Amino acid sequence: MSDAAERKMQFLYALRSKGVTDSRVLTAMEKIDRGPFIRGIFAARAYEDMPLPIACGQTISQPSIVGLMTQALQVSARDTVLEVGTGSGYQAAILSQLARRVYTVDRHRRLVREAREIFDALQLTNITAFTADGSFGLPDQAPFDRILVTAAAEDPPGPLLAQLKIGGIMVLPVGQSDTVQSLIRVTRHDTGFDYDELRPVRFVPLVEGLGRD
Repeated sequence: MSDAAERKMQFLYALRSKGVTDSRVLTAMEKIDRGPFIRGIFAARAYEDMPLPIACGQTISQPSIVGLMTQALQVSARDTVLEVGTGSGYQAAILSQLARRVYTVDRHRRLVREAREIFDALQLTNITAFTADGSFGLPDQAPFDRILVTAAAEDPPGPLLAQLKIGGIMVLPVGQSDTVQSLIRVTRHDTGFDYDELRPVRFVPLVEGLGRD
């Protein structure tokens, strides 16, 4: 077995051992190589199950958390998904394998520009990336079947709740940035919202406004 094949097998085994069991999610994560999304000195650690620093003081989440969040979102092939917090672009690339259309927003222009370059190189044509304040969502494209937030807010942002379709699901970390956060799943119904607490997590905080880069 080649080194690359063995590395991929170990990568998928690590995902399964952490609870990522959905076959569609595992197939998407097998297809989308994490390597191109990590640059510089940390590139050699792309296949380890750990978060890594990226530009603009942000991080790329550990693969098992990406997998668990994607699994919790329950994306179908007809869904339009909004991702808040493009970061490296890795999560959006995974979602692109599962959804009809992915919109992703980040407050840092540099991250959006670099993610677009990777999406183009990988020919992921169903992702549209914007530089925007993600806490306000994307009202022009709303409503969304699914919303994924990759930064922690104290409470689910009102504009994002409003942009979720009836029957839609949002997955996001909630809590103070300097204490333990919880990953929650919000399901919208005709009469309101259901909230399920999934697991403790640690994410960078959701910040309003645009970055300076």
